[in-house]
Amino acid sequence: MTATATEVRAPAPAVRARPSLGARITERLSGGAVRVFLVLVGLFWLVPTIGLLISSLRSPDDMSASGWWTVFTKPSQLTFDSYRRLLENGDITHSLLNTVLITVPATVLVVIIGSLAGYAFAWLEFPGRDWWFLGVVGLLVVPVQVALIPIAELFGKIGLFGSILGVVLFHTGFGLPFAVFLLRNFFAEIPRELLEAARLDGAGELRLFARVVMPLGGPAIASLGIFQFLWVWNDMLVALVFTKSGTQPITVALQTQVRQFGNNIDVLAPGAFISMVIPLAVFFAFQRQFVSGVMAGAVK
Repeated sequence: MTATATEVRAPAPAVRARPSLGARITERLSGGAVRVFLVLVGLFWLVPTIGLLISSLRSPDDMSASGWWTVFTKPSQLTFDSYRRLLENGDITHSLLNTVLITVPATVLVVIIGSLAGYAFAWLEFPGRDWWFLGVVGLLVVPVQVALIPIAELFGKIGLFGSILGVVLFHTGFGLPFAVFLLRNFFAEIPRELLEAARLDGAGELRLFARVVMPLGGPAIASLGIFQFLWVWNDMLVALVFTKSGTQPITVALQTQVRQFGNNIDVLAPGAFISMVIPLAVFFAFQRQFVSGVMAGAVK
């Protein structure tokens, strides 16, 4: 048998490109050792919280004599007497109630007004809409410190200085620019066909907003509510300026107690822990909606 003039050769095996340095680093960082390291970092981050919790369950004598970690060898130090004294401290309990009276209305007002304004900027046509929205975006860069003195003078003239209502209005005003910016961008991603179908069925703008836009905007609204709640609950600067002794929130009350640290250490630790654990509970309660709202619009 004669050989053919041309021989059929098998294709050469493809040469696999060597991964880049960045790819090799990323591959190694995704291993189990890094996950263990991240878990250890998370536990290390929780150490102050655990220390505060244990300190709030120890007596003043034990806190003065040794560190909080000694409770692992002497668990008999744990007691709820500090929390009992905290509930008997009228200043702390009243300030905690003031914090709720300030935080809840300031959060609800920002969510409601911000949702309505965000829907208007996203789907309603009115003169100067884009310019008004640019003005709202510009307010995001205005620091709180700039408005403290002018608004304090204004509240003094109209009789709101030192009241809970004044603090609520201040937090609402400074929380609205971010709320409008966030919700407008989220509502603009809603398909137009859904809104047009609702309009064809006879839905007015308010019904359309309540039945279509609000349910679809749940993740973004939950994220906004968490941001606003945490900001107002942990605020101290605005409360120091605009509140008096009878309207102080928990942050100012604890700061006042620090001045007498040697006499009421048993009140500071449980008060600080309660002040911290409530916003943490709110965050973890809406954690899933918060993540969905943050990631919304990241991938089309």
